Amino acid sequence: MHLLLASFLHPEISKYISGRVLYIDDAATGMSQAPFAQTELSTIRDAAEELIPLTVAQAQPSDIRNEINLADCIYVASGEVFRLLDALRLTGTDHLLVEAVQNGTFYAGSSAGAMVTGPSIEPASIMDNPQTAPQLTDHTGLSLTPYVIVPHAQGTTGPYSIKVISETVAQYGRDWNLLLLRDEQALLVEGETTMLI
Repeated sequence: MHLLLASFLHPEISKYISGRVLYIDDAATGMSQAPFAQTELSTIRDAAEELIPLTVAQAQPSDIRNEINLADCIYVASGEVFRLLDALRLTGTDHLLVEAVQNGTFYAGSSAGAMVTGPSIEPASIMDNPQTAPQLTDHTGLSLTPYVIVPHAQGTTGPYSIKVISETVAQYGRDWNLLLLRDEQALLVEGETTMLI
């Protein structure tokens, strides 16, 4: 298993991403012109040899499977994690991603794209709005890592204040294995080795 799970765009991300990169952008639906979304897309485009943007909620299942199979790297972008998990689940992309990672495809994600890889996105309820996907009642994540990533933990990024981070830890820290990441930090998983970078 090969994962790079960032709070937001690790500064050395270009060392890890290469080749044909499938860029799943469902978390940023409706936010594509926001500065964070533009910066993220531009950075990943510069790192990739070929960038394939994909909004899975708008794609055919056969196209999703084909693009995942062709990808050297799957990058799952930032945004609303509840919207993201809902799109992945409704299209069956959640199972395809797990299968691809288990078969050796490199998965990278920032913020929502990192959060969705854990056992649950429930701890994101304070950071993001569950009402972006009101029909999503099962918050089970992809379970690619035992950690629930809590991004933007420095408490200075947009709406993610120290108060929001503290409330997340207070409410969910006993039940979940939270991993707090500051922007410019990431969890790197290479086989059995896991490290913060």
